[in-house]
Amino acid sequence: MYIGFIVALLCAVAAAGSGLGYRFGLWHFRTGFEILKWSFFLSGATLLVLLACMFFIQTKTRADTIIGGIGIAICLVLVYVPYSWKKTLDANPYIHDITTDTLNPPDFVVVEELRSAEEHSIEYDGLEVAKLQRRAYPELKTLVLEGDIESMIKLAEDVLNDMDLEVVSVEPAAGRVEAVATTWLFGFQDDMVIRLKAIDGAKVEVDVRSKSRVGRSDLGQNAKRIRQFMKGLTANHSAS
Repeated sequence: MYIGFIVALLCAVAAAGSGLGYRFGLWHFRTGFEILKWSFFLSGATLLVLLACMFFIQTKTRADTIIGGIGIAICLVLVYVPYSWKKTLDANPYIHDITTDTLNPPDFVVVEELRSAEEHSIEYDGLEVAKLQRRAYPELKTLVLEGDIESMIKLAEDVLNDMDLEVVSVEPAAGRVEAVATTWLFGFQDDMVIRLKAIDGAKVEVDVRSKSRVGRSDLGQNAKRIRQFMKGLTANHSAS
């Protein structure tokens, strides 16, 4: 029972360290994924052992039950989180460059200086990616709202701040806002650009693009982020 609890704790430390090690430059993110994968398998085996101990050992003390219960809870979390990530991975296309305008996607400008040579280029990933995106996320389209560029930029900044994104550039003259999203465990960064264009005098056309810096699949996060931004912008616009 106690050995299982210790193994569960070690798996938890390894799972947390898998992302932290990448954040601090100790290993490649693929190494972190391998550590996470083996933590998943080991915690799954430990879960079975702890469950067997809880059901079949008759002479358990109160402390044994508590320790066993905590160990089981740790293992359940360590099994569920990677499993949910795998399900999300399989449910989304292997793309990482998402935009509301696949024919003329918004350009990254300041973000280019933030990306290293090993990371993805800021260039759009092309027509094949556009085709996969339209099939997976047909709801992502250009948004048109009444107003002017200046007021819409302020609303966009407010939404980005509410989403806990780091705004890295605001260019009212170009109608462009750029921001960076950082994931909580591995610290993966996705870049986001909002393009605002005045049309018909009193309306603004809003297009958004979100692109990951590393990896083949984004687990649907870029599309989710664009949906969240558009929803927030529409709500703020209605309330203003």
